[in-house]
Amino acid sequence: MVRRKTSAVLALAFTASLLAAPAASAETPQCDTQRIQAAVKDLGSVGASGISVTVKSPLCGVRNGGTGLADLKTGRKVVGNEHSRIASNTKTWTATVVLQLVGEGRIGLDDTVDQYLPGLIRTEHYDGRKITVRQLLQHTSGLPDYLEAPFWQDPDAHRWEHIDPLQTVEQTLTLPPPDRTPSGFAYSNTNYNLAGLIVAEVTGHGIGAEIEQRIIKPLGLRDTYWPGDRTTLPEPDLRGYAQEDGKPVDKTEWNVSAADASGALVTTGADATAFWTALWTGKLLAPAQLAEMKHTVPEEEGGRYGLGVERYEHTPGFVTWGHSGSMETSHNFRNAVTDDGQRAVTLLIGSDQFDSAKVDAVIDDLIRTLR
Repeated sequence: MVRRKTSAVLALAFTASLLAAPAASAETPQCDTQRIQAAVKDLGSVGASGISVTVKSPLCGVRNGGTGLADLKTGRKVVGNEHSRIASNTKTWTATVVLQLVGEGRIGLDDTVDQYLPGLIRTEHYDGRKITVRQLLQHTSGLPDYLEAPFWQDPDAHRWEHIDPLQTVEQTLTLPPPDRTPSGFAYSNTNYNLAGLIVAEVTGHGIGAEIEQRIIKPLGLRDTYWPGDRTTLPEPDLRGYAQEDGKPVDKTEWNVSAADASGALVTTGADATAFWTALWTGKLLAPAQLAEMKHTVPEEEGGRYGLGVERYEHTPGFVTWGHSGSMETSHNFRNAVTDDGQRAVTLLIGSDQFDSAKVDAVIDDLIRTLR
């Protein structure tokens, strides 16, 4: 991955809002604002155009800020309240809905795809009678990623098109089986679009409507929404920039309907943090379903994957959870939350190229030292 250089002004343009104590934590002077400031400064040198940062901890409360520019054209700085596409972090929201339906007895994790979508997956290589809902959520179904289909060789050619999730599944069925880890893991966006179709079959509502009714409204997430065919982001937005011929090109406007249950959601750092901390503190799933979500298998590059969640152990003995994401719009997402849900770091990134390893290191160091 090529790193894009940033100017000193851009790298140091972190906002004071991360340092000012929020009203809810006026009696928590022990918050280490200098540590947060140092982390944001470090993020200013990873090569991204702009990064929105949200941190949460018992002593610090919720703090929003950022580094760099939300809009290169206007020079608008990132302040931490920007809306962005969170890409594959959407999978955790989708998995939460599915597991709620499991808790209600309406879906079985070990039921097959064919029980809900009879005859849809029947080819030489793939059989919905042998693929379970659990395997979809854990990426062990053996289905390839629809993005590997020839149709997606030039994503810009379909930038403004409505693409139904069923179409992405049909594209998948023409592809050869993917390479898989010994655990059977092969990451595939198709798995989650199929899970979304199952939710629609069971409830009579699309996955976006179910996320709204089951997560967004109960948690009061006023800056989170399902975009459908809307190509723009609400203001203030975090613009997404791709590097083309050495120059940043704005890719923000895009019809992401194809991403559907695998990656369409739009939110802010604060709302995403509220979702993850609610999830990990048992406000969205019963203990049995949350335990299922946390049951992991080995994935690529030494990581572990549960049901819609990534398990991180960058520092031996210190476990966090999250789900990374990247989008054709050049928006990226990184987050980490502690196992007890008390500490969280969320980043919305407005570039397709940046020092990913350094970003991960900054997140890990910050969440370990937050109190």
